[in-house]
Amino acid sequence: MAEITAALVKDLREKTGAGMMDCKKALNEANGDIEAAIDWLRKKGLAAAAKKSGRVAAEGLVAVASGDKSAAMVEVNAETDFVARNEAFQNFVEATAKVALKVGEDLEAIKAATLDTGRTVAEELTHLIATIGENMSLRRARVFTVPSGVVATYVHGALRPGLGKIGVLAAIEAPNTSDAIETLGRQVGMHVAATRPSSLDTDSLDPAEIERERAVLVEQSRASGKPENIIEKMVEGRIRKFYEEVVLLEQVWVHDGESRVKDVVKKAGVKLAGFDRFQLGEGIEKTVDDFAAEVAKVAGV
Repeated sequence: MAEITAALVKDLREKTGAGMMDCKKALNEANGDIEAAIDWLRKKGLAAAAKKSGRVAAEGLVAVASGDKSAAMVEVNAETDFVARNEAFQNFVEATAKVALKVGEDLEAIKAATLDTGRTVAEELTHLIATIGENMSLRRARVFTVPSGVVATYVHGALRPGLGKIGVLAAIEAPNTSDAIETLGRQVGMHVAATRPSSLDTDSLDPAEIERERAVLVEQSRASGKPENIIEKMVEGRIRKFYEEVVLLEQVWVHDGESRVKDVVKKAGVKLAGFDRFQLGEGIEKTVDDFAAEVAKVAGV
């Protein structure tokens, strides 16, 4: 029996995209012959994942999982919305969120964690790619923990509890937990899902974003022909309006259309410590297939 070294397993993984345990088994079956091992994986359908790795995956699911004073959120992408309705895929995304709750938001740590199937998250993902036939990827993860209070979760358009297209975590620090705090957390989650704030407060807003907005406002104000001192006041007023649009604590509370979020939180006697919002596929450039154009290209038209 040939010795199956870690380097050999790594080489086979790079060539096929199959999981570590599948590669090791293939090499054992092939007595260390890497080409025979590749054929073994292909026959089992486990080498197909590598061929799909270049395809755009912008669909899939966002999942949340809650624990004691903590919560996690992950986004797992696939190529089509059809896969989001696949029970095996849904179970995998749910399990991945629970793993993140235990190991944290580092993607490599999540991928290396072992699931109930006996495979790691990375291996299970490769197995799903081979089984379902689409490229998939674990794109990102977020975990919040508060020493005292709650980390509320909200999923918009849930396919089933904790799984949907938009997910939100809202960390609320409070001297104790109660139904009222839980309700407030869920309301914050709904607010964030609807308004898409860029930052929690003005101090944490990206300075580059502020300067970019200021430059646009200055040019717009100068077009009015007013003196520079008036333009400066106009710009400052519009910057305050900008904060009200993109800063969570400065936004108008969607649940009453009047109060500021910061006032709602203050009245409740709690502190909004952080939030994050995952919208499925945001920032991923989707390709639009044009069959007629593709045919014309091949034909040299």
